Amino acid sequence: MNKVSQILNHKNTPLIMGILNITPDSFSDGGQFLQSQQYLSKAESIVMEGADIIDIGGESTRPGAKIISVQEEIDRVIPAIEAIKTQFDIAISIDTSKPEVMKLAVKAGAEMINDVCGLRVSHALETAAELAVPVCLMHMQGSPRTMQKKPFYYNVTEEVIAFLQDRVTTCLSQGMKKENIILDPGFGFGKSVQDNLTLLKNLNTLCALNYPVLAGLSRKSMLGDITGKKTEKRLPASISAALLAAQQGAKIIRVHDVDETSDALKLLNAIQNLE
Repeated sequence: MNKVSQILNHKNTPLIMGILNITPDSFSDGGQFLQSQQYLSKAESIVMEGADIIDIGGESTRPGAKIISVQEEIDRVIPAIEAIKTQFDIAISIDTSKPEVMKLAVKAGAEMINDVCGLRVSHALETAAELAVPVCLMHMQGSPRTMQKKPFYYNVTEEVIAFLQDRVTTCLSQGMKKENIILDPGFGFGKSVQDNLTLLKNLNTLCALNYPVLAGLSRKSMLGDITGKKTEKRLPASISAALLAAQQGAKIIRVHDVDETSDALKLLNAIQNLE
C-alpha cells in the first residue's frame, strides 16, 4: 500500500505535513532551502519533529509569484526528492500542477501529488490517474498571479464544496480511485479574510463528504490581517488555526512549524480520547 494511504488509514490523529519550499520567492521561507545541504538539514528537522509527510515544492504560489519553466521546477525538486528519499524514511508529497513534474517526482519517490490547481492543467488529470497515487485537489479562484484581486463569492462554503465535488466526479470518471482523493478548500487562494474564516468555521461541512481534508493555514496573510503580525510572528495564530481545523475534522495539517504543531495536536488528541 502507498505510504500516504497507509498512514491515513491507520493513524487516528491528523497527519502533519511539513513544508519544504525549494524556491527563491515563497512568501514565508523563500531562498532558505535552495542548496542540498540546506534542504537536507530542513528535511531532517521536519522528520525529527514528528511530521508524517514532507511537501516539496519548487514553484511559489504566493500572490503575484513568478511563473517558472517545467525544466526549472524539475531541476529544483527532483534532486531533493531523490536525496531525501535516500536518507529519510518519510512519505514525500510533490507540490506541483505540472504533469511532467508529477511523473518525474513519483518516479523519484514521491508518494503523493498536492495540486493547487486541482488537476486542471492540461494532461494533469490523465497523468495523476495513471500514476495512481493519492492526490490533493485544491480550490482556487483565479490563478496565483490574480487570485487576490477582489475575490468574490455569493456563498463561499457552498461554491468551494460544489467545485471540489465536481473535481471528484471528474477524477472518478477518469479512473482515479476514491481512496486516492484528498480535498483542500484552498485557504488564501482567491479568498478574502472573511471568506477564509467562513470556510474554517464550516470546514466540518467539507469533511462530511467523507474524503480526507487537508488544511493549509500556516503563517498565511489572513492570520497577519487578524493579528497584525508579520509572517515570522504568526506561530501562535498558526497553531490556533491548525487546532481549529483539526477539531472540524481535517485529516492533514500542512505547516511550516512541525514541532510546535505536533505538540498542540497531541494535547488535542489526549483531550478527545478522554473517556
